[in-house]
Amino acid sequence: MSVSEKIVLIGAGSLQFGLGCVGNILKSNILEGCNITLHDIDPKGLELTYKACKSAINEKNLNFIIEQTTDREEALNNATFIINSIEIPPRFKLLNYDYRIPLQFGCMQISGENGGPGGLFHSLRVIPPILEICEDINRICPNSILINFSNPMNRICLAIKRKFPNMKFVGLCHEYQNFLPYLERILGKKEQDLEIIAGGLNHFGILIDVKYKETLKDVYPDIRKKGPEFLYSLKSYDGFKFIAFFLETFGYLPYTTDSHYGEYIHWSWKKADIPAVRKFWSSYEKLLKRGQNKLLNKIKRGKGAGLVNPDGERAIPIIEGIITDANYIEPSVNIPNENIFSNLPKDLTVEAPALINKKGINPIELGEYPIEITPLIKQQAAIQDLVLEAIFKKSKDLVLQALLADPIIDSPWQAKKILKELLRLEKNYIQIDLE
Repeated sequence: MSVSEKIVLIGAGSLQFGLGCVGNILKSNILEGCNITLHDIDPKGLELTYKACKSAINEKNLNFIIEQTTDREEALNNATFIINSIEIPPRFKLLNYDYRIPLQFGCMQISGENGGPGGLFHSLRVIPPILEICEDINRICPNSILINFSNPMNRICLAIKRKFPNMKFVGLCHEYQNFLPYLERILGKKEQDLEIIAGGLNHFGILIDVKYKETLKDVYPDIRKKGPEFLYSLKSYDGFKFIAFFLETFGYLPYTTDSHYGEYIHWSWKKADIPAVRKFWSSYEKLLKRGQNKLLNKIKRGKGAGLVNPDGERAIPIIEGIITDANYIEPSVNIPNENIFSNLPKDLTVEAPALINKKGINPIELGEYPIEITPLIKQQAAIQDLVLEAIFKKSKDLVLQALLADPIIDSPWQAKKILKELLRLEKNYIQIDLE
């Protein structure tokens, strides 16, 4: 019974995040008896999440304590684990600016959520408030472990590493797990039959090594033979044509879709399935809105308890693994490099497998990252350096320099136009004064 554990959910006013995360906790025997504290600056959304979760605990007579508060200091007091999933609202309106404004000036970025000029402005909006949260964690509960779900994942994690080098944290993204069914279809094999090592940067990672468990035979010849045709023909939510071309050209398979991996490569626009990418973003927004409305209506009708269900995210299994000293390998986390990849900068956060035990989330040395992909990773590492310096120093000049360093940008004229217009449109959402 984990009565000593206090798990804080920051951003719990988001129903999808709050209900799913609490659903994972309530399913856990290891965490039985723990304190779940829901925190958000939106009291209305927070109250709805709390109401549904409280009902689920009461109806099933579960042994958990659940609380809610808009006071971050109160939420963090005695916290042992903190799960963060904040976003700056209105999310999709701002993401649309991040995509449409660069396009207006001829910048052919695919998405603009994590890379390119859109990823830069996303970083300007969300990193400063997350660093404020980390400042409070460092002061109030310095021995706790922070788990981050917010994007742009790599830039957020690197900002935390550089500002709070002693903080224990990990970044989690579900795209590795979400890609495995496609790999199974390519090979006609189940995930359980494969040994997989995957990594790189978040939304910019590849399957580094894949073997058949039974024979330890290299799977990549089969991936290279069967993968391109399957991916080119795949009619799916987000486009795989660029991923197919990348596999053909570089010999390695990214474990994501066109809209994410292509954000970082300036020529991806010419090979990606752009209609599928745009359809994904528009349908994703509508899907979330419909889902949110359904959740709201059910909670208001007193049926919220049935909505608190596990969502498959990996934060709670990792927490369980730390508490129980499970010593298992989690296949995909975002942590400081620390020689995970020997030929990538140490002062970088990477996505890779890690060992989970009572010491926390521990890096596993994997040797050299594939040399074919290394230049692309190092280019993004250099851009991240400039983006974070721009935020730390609140410098408009450094923001411009970060834009000019990005391969997605064509010219100084384009960079200056994008900068001026996005600063105008997003000035009320960027929580630092750029000088």
